[in-house]
Amino acid sequence: MWWTWLFLPALVLLSELSVVKVQTAPCQTCRKLTESFIKGLEKTANKNFGGGNTAWEEEKLAKYARRQQEAPDLSEWLCIEELRLCCPPGRFGPDCKECPSGPGGVCGGLGRCEGEGTRLGDGECVCDPGYSGRLCQSCADGYFREKSSNDSIGACAACYHSCKKCLGPQDYKCLDCKPGWMLHDNKCVDIDECGTELAHCPSNTYCHNTDGSYECRGCDQACVGCMGSGPARCKKCSRGYRLKGAKCLDVDECSERAIPCPGLNEACTNEEGSFHCDCADGFIRRDSICVENKPPAGPEKGLFDDITDEEVLVLQQMFFGVVICALATLAAKGDMVFTAIFIGGVAAMAGYWLTEKGDYMLDGFLKGR
Repeated sequence: MWWTWLFLPALVLLSELSVVKVQTAPCQTCRKLTESFIKGLEKTANKNFGGGNTAWEEEKLAKYARRQQEAPDLSEWLCIEELRLCCPPGRFGPDCKECPSGPGGVCGGLGRCEGEGTRLGDGECVCDPGYSGRLCQSCADGYFREKSSNDSIGACAACYHSCKKCLGPQDYKCLDCKPGWMLHDNKCVDIDECGTELAHCPSNTYCHNTDGSYECRGCDQACVGCMGSGPARCKKCSRGYRLKGAKCLDVDECSERAIPCPGLNEACTNEEGSFHCDCADGFIRRDSICVENKPPAGPEKGLFDDITDEEVLVLQQMFFGVVICALATLAAKGDMVFTAIFIGGVAAMAGYWLTEKGDYMLDGFLKGR
């Protein structure tokens, strides 16, 4: 039933505030929730939600209507009076004290009250750019009061960029200067800190003057200490550089030294302020020594790896020949066993030779050898 909406903002607000972060303003959260609640009421104002305890609803609606008449601003009633999270406009802090006000309103109409409308802040005026003072009625440094055509107070306008106080926007209407400038004939002239003892730069840097200030810039790599930019402003040359004329220039160690790279098969390469030694072309460094860059060697070949098929056939024939000769020697002594082996070996060798030779000759004939 729709009357439950009456309790929704307080319930949601309590849940929100229980997990609120330090940087979130509880007052802002409360006001956003009441705005959402009012928008929800507007959407359901002309709708019929009957079907429940109608008499009870009418009684509660009458009470809520009276509550609206007594306190028509829900945000004021809930956030300021009941939950005490906010303050009325123009007030601030836990006790809702009054903000500083002047002829133009809070902070003279030229700033804002710190913490206004909340239970936070100190109530001091945060002035708009160009204004200062407790009620923001004075012109801040770097601004002047413009003349007004009527009796009203003129606005504050910016002085020339180097002026701290002035009578107008021109560079010759300065009354006081900002830091880094000095007043001369109502003009603010830049102070050259680099030409005085006002500049303090660390070692190996030099002072570079800017409008109203200065900056420290690094020396050239050819310098050890310098008075300005480039190798011609060095106080002393760095290692690897030599003074030639007015500049510190790189020393070519590769051409000036007799043996710049003492290692075997090394080549010298000059670089700015130094040099380095690399292995010559065709060499690589291994264990701090330059060795010839050869492709990795393959596995060693066996005794018979490169032998051809024809050579294998000849070796087989020679082997059988030796065996036959040995058997012939034994058969000549009249031993019948060795005689039989000899005759069988001769027959086998002849058959093997004729078969292998025939296959070889046939293969050569077919290939056109």
